[in-house]
Amino acid sequence: MGVNPELLRAWESRYGLTHPVRSPGGFRLYTAADAARVERMRRGLAEGLSAAEAAHAALQDERPSEGLLEDAAARLLAAIRRYDEAAANSVLDESLAAFGLEQVLRDVVLPTLKQVGDGWERGEIEISHEHFASNLIRGRLLALARFWGRGTGPLALLACAPGETHDITLLAFALVLRSYSWRILFLGADTPIATVTQTAETTRPALTVVSSFDPSLLETQAAPLRRLARLVPLALAGPGATDALCARLGARRLDGDLVAAADEVARA
Repeated sequence: MGVNPELLRAWESRYGLTHPVRSPGGFRLYTAADAARVERMRRGLAEGLSAAEAAHAALQDERPSEGLLEDAAARLLAAIRRYDEAAANSVLDESLAAFGLEQVLRDVVLPTLKQVGDGWERGEIEISHEHFASNLIRGRLLALARFWGRGTGPLALLACAPGETHDITLLAFALVLRSYSWRILFLGADTPIATVTQTAETTRPALTVVSSFDPSLLETQAAPLRRLARLVPLALAGPGATDALCARLGARRLDGDLVAAADEVARA
């Protein structure tokens, strides 16, 4: 991209100009969209703009991509309705190459899964569509997660509350956090709090996150979660995490947008 690594990382941290993902070997991989933003940044600087002004202009120029992301989400949903695995993977491949992981998670993957879930609740989509979509997308995200426990960055221990089977948003959170060099220890769906606590005692993570869509699943675990919060820094995530419960337990609450929450955690 014609920019030295130190400057590239500075533009990333200060202005959010790039959104690299990690290779299985831990290397930063930049997309075509990243390269285009860097080139627009360089042009702005050459034209006499300050770094902040050039970054703003480079990001503003990307707004037309919103329509492309909406189109990608629509095509992904159509492929799911047809049970068309090849078409769904093609949409994901194209989107990841063009826009990068974080934007695709926020604007394509998670909104599509929500549409599928809402459609099933309204009786417009079969439960088989939901299972097909969840398994396909979960598989793709796990493929990106290979070797995410390696490295020297801070460790995040992530799990869903007992009884909670939906872990894709937590996977998305983990992948974004990994892009900031965090190490990930992912326990996944329906994890007993005693298991989370035992793992935390062994690994001493910089952050432990317990997620749930159902408030009652967290409320019933209030006592063991309070003990866990005394042991390690604890955050509750998902729609089931309320401000009141987090205050009672001494835990941090992560915003419902877990992609944005990962950014916030990493930049803290």
